[in-house]
Amino acid sequence: MSRINTSAVLLVVLAALPAMPVSLSAAPAGSGSAAITSLAPHRAIYDLKLLRSRGKRALESVRGRILYDFSGSACEGYALQFRQVSELDSGEGKVALSDLRATTWEDGDAKNFRFNSQNFVDQRAVDTVDGRAERDPDKVEVKLAKPKAKSFGLAKDMVFPTEHMRLIIEAARAGKTLLELPVFDGSESGEKIYYTMTVIGHAIAPDQKVPTDAAAGKSELSGLTRWPVTISYFDQAAKTSEGEQTPIYAIGFELYENGISRALTLDYGDFVVAGEMSQLELKDTASCK
Repeated sequence: MSRINTSAVLLVVLAALPAMPVSLSAAPAGSGSAAITSLAPHRAIYDLKLLRSRGKRALESVRGRILYDFSGSACEGYALQFRQVSELDSGEGKVALSDLRATTWEDGDAKNFRFNSQNFVDQRAVDTVDGRAERDPDKVEVKLAKPKAKSFGLAKDMVFPTEHMRLIIEAARAGKTLLELPVFDGSESGEKIYYTMTVIGHAIAPDQKVPTDAAAGKSELSGLTRWPVTISYFDQAAKTSEGEQTPIYAIGFELYENGISRALTLDYGDFVVAGEMSQLELKDTASCK
């Protein structure tokens, strides 16, 4: 999901459960091949449920919903409104409710990125992030207003979320199966940097594996190719050149060539959550002048 994501996308509610400090970023980011791939403005809703649970942090159930509202164009920039409400039941009466609300904006050249998010656990605000990032020839400069005023630099090859999605689509069209990129999406405290590994499967032709969810019957999607994609997110700070590193989480989905995603899976190691697209509205695309 371009997000997400975006995201795009199960969150810091897990920190409210004992020994479960997991978070999920809202969506993808950029570095600069803006005009090649056109992303479709759309509004999608995904219904969440527990797919499987294993290990020490097993859950009894998960239910919730993701709202993903993506708009804009390469010329005016891309805006995302994202909300995820999730209820996690770990058994023995331990139920936690999270409500993540995030908005982002990224220009068409992936040179400017703005991000704002609020996370509530059991209706109590646990964090707020507000900031922006600007790219120049030598680096990416991040300026945070919340949770506290701070500025810092990132490597010039850092990718923002929407551009991340475009680069994945371009790699898929070129027949590539693996894409590795550093990603900054403004998640957690606004300082988190991810190293991402994207695995792209064989293309699914429009007449194959016909969807039965909200994507079914959409004329705008009927002639489009899609690919099974899995993005694994690693902690950039813990990345080393030796040995294997376990991802913090992984997101799987089927990605259409216009950036719309369906059939989500969110893998946190000890459990996996599925997200079924229950609603999809495609918006008009503004033409660049």
